[in-house]
Amino acid sequence: MEKINFKHSIIFFNFCILISPLYLISNFEPVILCLFLILILGISHGALDNIKGEKLLKLFGYKQSIAFYFIYIIISLLIIILWLILPNIILLLFLIVAAYHFGKEDTIFSFKRKFFISECLFFLKGSTVIIAPLLLKREETNEIFKILNFDIFEAKFFNNEFLIAMLCLSFFSALYISKKQNTNLKGVMIMDFFSLIILNFFLSPILAFTLYFCFLHSIRHSISLIFELSKSFKPGFKKFINKAIPLTFTTAIMFLFAIYFLNNFYKLDEAIYKVIFIGLASLTFPHILLEYLLEKNEKRT
Repeated sequence: MEKINFKHSIIFFNFCILISPLYLISNFEPVILCLFLILILGISHGALDNIKGEKLLKLFGYKQSIAFYFIYIIISLLIIILWLILPNIILLLFLIVAAYHFGKEDTIFSFKRKFFISECLFFLKGSTVIIAPLLLKREETNEIFKILNFDIFEAKFFNNEFLIAMLCLSFFSALYISKKQNTNLKGVMIMDFFSLIILNFFLSPILAFTLYFCFLHSIRHSISLIFELSKSFKPGFKKFINKAIPLTFTTAIMFLFAIYFLNNFYKLDEAIYKVIFIGLASLTFPHILLEYLLEKNEKRT
């Protein structure tokens, strides 16, 4: 597992180096391509939440899985409704929660400290995903936030000095988390950090995020799920594909329907941005809550 993740990070790091100059040559914004990559590869890493939900219900003594689907959908709809009412607050919460999620899930080894120290370090480590585009592609990133009804640079403290300091803290957090690990695991943390820097330096914010989200974060999480399903990669991969397709397909259809509806009121690119980020937020909150509850309750049993 460790060797697979190490090789995956090396491949992704070299992929970032190779693809960045190609984007500069092509000079086009592949928003639709980003959408389909997220729908096919990005969402699939959460497509086994139903299995994890059923496992959690069993820990609580419930047998009917319908309760999980009902609660999951209610939370997702609640996030969408709250986003429409309080877009600034929900987007800010989403960025905080997403940074923590990326920092924790992309850490491929166990790390735990007391008094929320580990949570703060995971947040700082994962904040590279948020901070890098704000620093390296300021105007383009702010345009996306404005489409989502949020002008992040209205806050005066979001200046270059603050963003650079946060980026440095993110890097040192990754080093601290991996300080007791072997060279390969340290290498994974360093390569992941610089992969994000390279992507956001050369590519547009949406493309940089898509490539990270699909080809690093989602694939890494999917690899862990594959080995949960089977000790061998090939049979585990087949099981993962079979189990992931139904929910991935259903979610993709819902996203495309939402874009079709919003395109009546917004430009296509704006509709896609709204569906990608509001949709991901509505899935991220219940996904993280499920991971948290499952982790806490498995430790008690």
